Amino acid sequence: MKTRAGRVLAGALSLSFLMPVAAATAQELSEMAVKSFMDFAWSLTPQQFSKPDGTVIQIDKKKRDEVMIPIDIARDVIKVGRLSAHAQVCDLGDEQIANHRSMMRREEARGKWTPQQMVYISQLHLTTVMLLTGKIKLVEKQGDKEVVVEEEKKGPAQTCSDEQRKKVKELIMAYVQSGPPPAQKAAGADTGTTTGSTAKRPTASAAPATPAPKN
Repeated sequence: MKTRAGRVLAGALSLSFLMPVAAATAQELSEMAVKSFMDFAWSLTPQQFSKPDGTVIQIDKKKRDEVMIPIDIARDVIKVGRLSAHAQVCDLGDEQIANHRSMMRREEARGKWTPQQMVYISQLHLTTVMLLTGKIKLVEKQGDKEVVVEEEKKGPAQTCSDEQRKKVKELIMAYVQSGPPPAQKAAGADTGTTTGSTAKRPTASAAPATPAPKN
C-alpha cells in the first residue's frame, strides 16, 4: 500500500487557487508543511548540475545537512514558487520566469549560500510549482520510504480569470522591482539554475542536469 503524502500536501495548498491571489500569497505555511516540501525537493535534487557556462556543480546526496537552508528561507522560496504556480496557471510565462530569476538574484545577493545550496533553492521552487499545478504527484512507499515522481495524467483543469491574471502580474512585477536588478545577459546571470519554464515540462527526475531554455 502506498501513502500519497505529497499529493495530499499539494492538494491542500492548491486550494489557494480558489482564494484571492493576494491572500493566498500572504498565507503562512506551517513548519511541518515547509519541511515536507523541503524533503520532496531534496529527493528531486540532482547529484550533478551543469550551468550554462559549463561549470559543473556536484551534490553529495549523503550530506544533506550541508545543503539544507533555514526554515524561514525555505518558506519564502515556497511562497515565491506558489506565485510562480499562479503565473503558470494564468499563462504568464515571462512573468513566471522573471519571478524565479528575481528570487535567485535575491538569494545570490545574500552572499552566504554555496553553489549546492543555490541549486537546492531553485529545486525547491521548481518542486513547489510542479506540485501546485498538478504536474507531478509524490508517492512515499512503505519500507524504503522512496519518493517516486509520476506525471499527473488526470484532474480538473485549473483556470484563471482576467482579474486573477491581472493581479498575479501585478504581484510579480512588484516583487521583481523590489529586488536586485538583473545582471547583463552576457554575464550569464541567475546562477544557471533551473528556470520557472522548466516546470512546464517535468521529467521522470523533475531535475534536469542542464537548464531548459525559455519557451
